[in-house]
Amino acid sequence: MKFQITLNILMQLLAKRRVTAKQIADRYEISRRSVYRYVEELTVAGVPVDCERGRYGGFRLADTYRLPAGFLSADEYAAAINALTAMNGQVQDKSVQSALEKLQGQQRSEKRELSVCGNILVDGGVWGGSDAYSEKMSVCERAVNEQASLKIDYISRTGEHSKRVIDPHLLIFKQNVWYVYAFCHNRQKMLTFKIGRIKHASFTGETFKRREFRREDIDLDFYYEKAKLVDVTLEIEKNSLPLAEEWLGIDNIEPRGKAFIAEMTLPDDGMLASKILSYGGAIKVLAPEELKLKVMAAAKKISEWR
Repeated sequence: MKFQITLNILMQLLAKRRVTAKQIADRYEISRRSVYRYVEELTVAGVPVDCERGRYGGFRLADTYRLPAGFLSADEYAAAINALTAMNGQVQDKSVQSALEKLQGQQRSEKRELSVCGNILVDGGVWGGSDAYSEKMSVCERAVNEQASLKIDYISRTGEHSKRVIDPHLLIFKQNVWYVYAFCHNRQKMLTFKIGRIKHASFTGETFKRREFRREDIDLDFYYEKAKLVDVTLEIEKNSLPLAEEWLGIDNIEPRGKAFIAEMTLPDDGMLASKILSYGGAIKVLAPEELKLKVMAAAKKISEWR
């Protein structure tokens, strides 16, 4: 019974996105204290349930959360939902209502989000079939299009965990990474957030008026703010050329004799030496000497691991 109620609460949240403790307590004839205990168990299990207090509060499920893919096709979901909706309108049975909410919740999880803009199609998914990143992309894109505010659970590069309310204005794609340019209510200014670092995102139900900004106002060197920029010269083996081109860009690599050389400016953010080592010796540092020594020290540290 306990498991069934917990599962039903999850399905109810998937279908409605926001439910109050009173609504849950009345529906399952349990105390509000029990409601909070069930919701806590969902949170421990990894379901991103956010509790908002106040007049318009309640339990809210992140809009980026979906159940694992089920076994019905989109047409089968639609047919089943239509039939149950018609039946529920006549019968008003709790079991029918519960089944309807489960199907509606699962139907949302089956939708693969592909962003299409003009002649460009963007698949936000990752290799292996996980749609978590795609869901975040979809929510951010919808927020930009509909001028809808988002509440995000964000983890910075330093590991700082914060909850913020943002007004997404623009999606940015740079160095094979997606970012959202948004007004941050916490900091009261426009900031750039890496979509991959958004753990959960939910619509607040509020809309915003777009703030005027120019292309020049967007700092596209945001990644380098705290990183030292260094001029580097790298020698690349031919068999690793395709991967190096994806990292450094084709335009920055040119053949010189039997070798391929890249001369460019890169951020030395503490991970540059590790990035070079990840190519297994196929990229050699020619300059500067300081970076060469960092790579050698990192390689030595790896060789000493046991």
